[in-house]
Amino acid sequence: MSETTFAPWDDPTEKPLIRFQNITKTFGDFTAIDDLTLDIFEREFFALLGPSGCGKTTMMRMLAGFEDPTMGSIQLAGQDIAHVPPNKRAVNMMFQSYALFPHLSVFENIAFGLRREKRSKADITARVDEMLKLTRLEKFARRKPHQISGGQRQRVALARSLAKAPKLLLLDEPLGALDKKLRQDTQFELMDIQEKTGTTFVIVTHDQEEAMTVASRIAVMDEGRIIQVATPDGIYEAPNSVYVADFIGDVNILQGPVKPVGDGLYALVVGTAQIKATSDIVFSDGQTAHLAIRPEKVKIHTEKPSDTPNLLEGKVLDIAYLGNLSTYHVELPGGHIIKAQTANTRRLARRSITWEDNVWVSWSHTAGVLLDQ
Repeated sequence: MSETTFAPWDDPTEKPLIRFQNITKTFGDFTAIDDLTLDIFEREFFALLGPSGCGKTTMMRMLAGFEDPTMGSIQLAGQDIAHVPPNKRAVNMMFQSYALFPHLSVFENIAFGLRREKRSKADITARVDEMLKLTRLEKFARRKPHQISGGQRQRVALARSLAKAPKLLLLDEPLGALDKKLRQDTQFELMDIQEKTGTTFVIVTHDQEEAMTVASRIAVMDEGRIIQVATPDGIYEAPNSVYVADFIGDVNILQGPVKPVGDGLYALVVGTAQIKATSDIVFSDGQTAHLAIRPEKVKIHTEKPSDTPNLLEGKVLDIAYLGNLSTYHVELPGGHIIKAQTANTRRLARRSITWEDNVWVSWSHTAGVLLDQ
């Protein structure tokens, strides 16, 4: 399933699998979800991303049936599920704690939901074997949860959640308990399994990298509202607000009044400097704007280049060395700090920029995004 062909959200004839319509959820005086509307399509790996308390878990709990909306409707495959009990929905949920039965083997943990449905023994064995194979756990079928690693327990929980072939699988911070390296490996496994089964996955996470890696689309949330819904590259390259730009990845934000200087071209005044940027948003003369520019799009020079757009002089304040990348924090005359990132293709001894050096930073007119909010 290639990314180029899979974009049901762009097809007006596609009907969404899940539709949140004007959903509000209050707990006493507190509004957890505020008039939220969202469509999620079949076979999507959809991420709800935001800081703690933004409402993403409340949305997931409403989908699972553990909470009812105060107002609005939730549809699954065209059916209003607001008052359908959790066990009657074609939805399964995988919890952060995995919630495995410690006294049951891996095989029996996966079989648990199928046995409750009174399926035949042969049917259960065939389905569990299929799930063990899918999650690469065949060798561990007879072991108890405490006899396997955290990453393997995570896969058991996934196999158990998928065994009943739900239309929709909800994953609540599913990789939170794993170390960084294992998390990264498991993200690709999750994507692989999601693609093989064709199940729609909705993941709740506060980890931007995780959402950017696994998701077909991301909803960035804040205070019960969705700020932007887009593909990972759309969120990164074309954020619709300073909040989204700042929440995803590393970014420089420069603020100041703008004036139009050409067709879709603006000059942003920052301190004593004028920075030019293109924008689809129409700004009026003197309006305050924010330029969001990613550090990897900022070039750093030891000698003043000629004929370079948006050239600013500064001094190296800090250097963060991250193995494959170095991030230089450059202080501009007005006190602004700009981060410039370079790939470390050379050995450390051959690098030419160090602390307190005078440098120039530059970027093209199209490298940043000019935002009005």
